[in-house]
Amino acid sequence: KGQLPTRLWLSPPTKMDAHQLTEEGYYGIYGKAGARMEMPGCSLCMGNQARVEPNSTVVSTSTRNFPNRLGDGANVYLASAELAAVASTLGRLPTVEEYMGYAAKLDTMASDVYRYLNFDQIAEFRKIAASANIPVIQA
Repeated sequence: KGQLPTRLWLSPPTKMDAHQLTEEGYYGIYGKAGARMEMPGCSLCMGNQARVEPNSTVVSTSTRNFPNRLGDGANVYLASAELAAVASTLGRLPTVEEYMGYAAKLDTMASDVYRYLNFDQIAEFRKIAASANIPVIQA
């Protein structure tokens, strides 16, 4: 629906996730909204690339936080992907009522949204994994 009121950085955990997001058109949607796409992997989660302006407020899906990790005086909130998405849409942390409203909409799509957490149950991924050539190293 246009530009986000926040600065949004996306960093998928793997190349496979980045490929899936591209195939489904999400990279294009977020790109048009002004999101910055990072390389897949531990770039933002390690805190060694992205730095925010001093004293900024950040909502992060990272698993760790410590003083000045993302920027001098940065106030960082660790959040679920769902909460981070709502905050990036609103430009602030939502109220409980706002979050629950978004969560109710997301829940109607749960079978599609959360299917990616079960790669072993998705036929196309099982097929690719079965054809992977993984060298065996003899000790």
